[in-house]
Formats: sequence, C-alpha cells, structure tokens
Amino acid sequence: MPHTHYTTLILAVNLAERLASAPESVLVFDCSFDLANPDAGQKAYASGHIPGAHYLHLERDLSGAKTGKNGRHPLPDRAALVDTLASHGLMQGQQVVAYDAQGGMFAARLWWLLRWLGHDSVALLDGGLQAWQGAGYALETEPAGRKQGNFKARAPLAVTVDAHALEQNLTTHERLVVDARSPDRYRGENETIDPVAGHIPGAVNRFFKDNLGSDGRFKPAHTLRDEFKAVVGSTQPEHVVLQCGSGATACHNALAMEIAGLHGAALYPGSWSEWCADPSRPIATGPNP
Repeated sequence: MPHTHYTTLILAVNLAERLASAPESVLVFDCSFDLANPDAGQKAYASGHIPGAHYLHLERDLSGAKTGKNGRHPLPDRAALVDTLASHGLMQGQQVVAYDAQGGMFAARLWWLLRWLGHDSVALLDGGLQAWQGAGYALETEPAGRKQGNFKARAPLAVTVDAHALEQNLTTHERLVVDARSPDRYRGENETIDPVAGHIPGAVNRFFKDNLGSDGRFKPAHTLRDEFKAVVGSTQPEHVVLQCGSGATACHNALAMEIAGLHGAALYPGSWSEWCADPSRPIATGPNP
C-alpha cells in the first residue's frame, strides 16, 4: 500500500504511525533554534527529540555565508544544502517531516528550502514538539544514526525575488510585499535585532504567529485563506512577496498560504536585514495601511 504523501502539515498521530509501520520511508529533522542563543536548539535536541530525528542548525546548515550586505540568514548554497541533507540520509522522493519547539518558525525554513530544491514530500509537524509530547509520545536522547542518502536537487518549486526587484517595485507596484515580523517591529518600534527600524515602503504586515491557533497548531485552511485574502486584497498570490527579518519566519507565511490554497507567492530571502543594510534604500515606519 503506497504511503500518504504529506506536502504541508502532518499530525503527530500520523507521524507516529508512519515511524512505527515504515520508519525507513520518513526522515525527521529537528530544527529547534533560539535567535538569542544559537546553541540552545542543539542542546534541547540532545536533551530529548522525536525518535530517529536528525538535528539541523539554522545558521550552520540552513543558511549561507554572511557578507554584511546579504542579510542575517542568507540562503545556503544549493549544492552545499543538498550535500548536508544527503549526509543525513535523505533519499530521492523520501517523505521529510520538519519540526521545532517554536511554533514552526524554524521548521518552516526547512520546508521552504526543500521545495526550493525541488522536493515536495516535506511537511511540518503541526504543533511541533509540544504536540508530539502532548499526544503522549516518547522522546529519545541518543543522536540519530547517519547513513549516506542519494538526494539530488531538481527544478525549484519555490520562487525568490531579490532586493533589486523590490527596488524596482517601489515605482511599478506590481507586487505586494507582506512582512511577517511582529506588528511593533513592522511599525519601527522595539527593534532589538536589526540596526535600523522600520519596513520596506509599501509592505503590509501579517505576523507569522497569527497563522497559529491558541493550541499552537495551524488554523484551518479556510480561516487562513480568509485572513490572507484580507491582507493581500485583490493581489494574486503569484504577485505576493514574503519577507521578515532574515528570511526565516517569512517561510511560515509561505506555508500558511500553501495550506490556504494560495499558491505561488515568492520569498525575498534577504528580507529586512538585507534591505536596511544599504542606506540608499528607503524606509517606512508606522502602522499597517
């Protein structure tokens, strides 16, 4: 019997069943991270993770080299990322499940990156580590065994735009930029991470945490669809550009839009941290229009 193909979310009960019945068919990655303490995620993984899960580090594994001008978490080199994933055992076409303990804000980066590498069999564990433990499933502390996989990149399933395209967009207004940061940072208040406060002129705000319900799981597809339609109005999804502070939580909005059936939004990987690194680029402040 063929296995279910998960491309957005997977429930803890379905992951547990899959790990019990066909563990070789799925590869689980723990992406837990703390921006203020870059070692915390790996320590948390060592103290307890989903059985068989491998750890991926946001800065070492899921980002590329910083130049000071390309943002805080530039996209990794495609070939390097393929090598990393294959070294953890990823096979062509294998189901990947990504999770963290931060509401999906880092696991969504891996979900997006795999789509960027042409791999659509990737899903977020809905509710993350908390949902797994809440359902009564055990954790383990020993690191996952490593074997070499045969994963190769294919044509991207995810689209990116660069700063130059968004500079042109300031006059053409062909695209709508959606900023995933908290409303106060979007307005230019309480900026503690980047050296400049504010947002890209013309951008609207959709805080990524608004994608989740009070239970820490993603809201139903119809709710997400209504909420994103309220943000983007008549703009078609393929004319939407998603950004955040460094290109990580924008992927959470990308996943939410996929769940909602709004396909084709692009990611601006450099995001605010790249945009504000060039003093010639304009900045806006104040509330969501």
